[in-house]
Formats: sequence, structure tokens, C-alpha cells
Amino acid sequence: MTQNATGARAERLAEEFLLRHGLVLVERNFRCRMGEIDLILRDRDTLVFAEVRLRSARDFGGAAASVDRAKQARVSAAARHYLACMRERPCRFDVLVLDRLDPEAIEWIKDAFAA
Repeated sequence: MTQNATGARAERLAEEFLLRHGLVLVERNFRCRMGEIDLILRDRDTLVFAEVRLRSARDFGGAAASVDRAKQARVSAAARHYLACMRERPCRFDVLVLDRLDPEAIEWIKDAFAA
């Protein structure tokens, strides 16, 4: 499986996980010149920008540590671009960590960082 196919599979597993937990998919793979957001979902009245990270090795802190300040800034900028034409609503940034392609091993970090 190629890296892109593996990443797409990880995003699909994370999406299915979040849908099972009651979130509603709004958009997947939103791209703009500032960056990309893997999944945009609605959790009741809150808009959730979800970053999915798959890392097979735990070197350098594993998947969660890969969402560094630079990655957070890109996701935040893309979220601001997405929200520019919408009415104001609560939002949060979640991170879903997978150390392998296994839906039972997903770690969901709600409100992982602030914009």
C-alpha cells in the first residue's frame, strides 16, 4: 500500500470512528492555499476541524507529536479561510492518532490545540 493510500485509509477509519461517536461529516480534505484540513465535522453546534495522523514508528514522539506548531498554524489558517464566509459558531481542533490501521487503536484528542 502506498503512503497516500495508507493515509487515505487512516482518514477513512478516523471518519468512520467519529461518525460512530455521533459527529456529522461536513467536508473531507478541504484545501486552500493556506493548508489542508483532513475532516470537517459537526458535533452538535460545534464545528470540528480534525487532523488525522498515522505513524507506524514512535520515534520523535509518535503521531501526536507530529502535529507541531507549524502544522497547527497551517490547519488554523485553513480553518479561518473556511470560516470566512460563515456566521460565527463555536469550533475546535481535534487530532485523531493512529499508530496502525486499526479502528480499535484510535486515540481521539478533543480540543487538541487552539487557533
